[in-house]
Amino acid sequence: MKPIVLLDNGHGKETAGKRSPIWSDGSQLFEWEFNRDIVRRIAEKLQADGIPYRVLVPEENDVSLTERARRANEYAKEFNGKAYVLSIHANAGGGTGWEVYTSPGQTPSDAIATVFFEEAGREFVPDGWRMRSDYSDGDPDKEANFAILTKTTCPAVLTENFFMDTEKDCRFIMSEDGRERIANMHVAAIKRVLTL
Repeated sequence: MKPIVLLDNGHGKETAGKRSPIWSDGSQLFEWEFNRDIVRRIAEKLQADGIPYRVLVPEENDVSLTERARRANEYAKEFNGKAYVLSIHANAGGGTGWEVYTSPGQTPSDAIATVFFEEAGREFVPDGWRMRSDYSDGDPDKEANFAILTKTTCPAVLTENFFMDTEKDCRFIMSEDGRERIANMHVAAIKRVLTL
């Protein structure tokens, strides 16, 4: 049985602070909308290709991390552990570029994260985008104790897709081209993960 991908669109409509500045033209990105749009695009492409998936949070409102992990674990159990979580986010903090997270230590998530990192590099580096990494343990993923990574019984990775508080990054992820490229990059990685 091939693993099913559990798509997690982080944050909800009412989550405080998860938004870009208001730019000079009056535009603003809300992370809940970005995350859901990318997950929607990924889901549509997986559906078209017959690749099994589930969306953990179909709601627009925020769903607690505990509930997200519970849903993921229920699906993982349903598929006999043949599942992994892919959590989609936009970054903040004044940086630039793309990165992927796993839980601390060497786990099965690391190989999955490396695939996503490679596909993102293939898609974005030719345009001069920065790939943010931490090779201190021999692989490119960063590590954190995010609940969606540590409270799930199956492997889990979290992608941070550019910085919503850096205008160049934000313009890219607000654009149709940027969103399609981000979705396509994730789908390319998902297809590779199926072969691991």
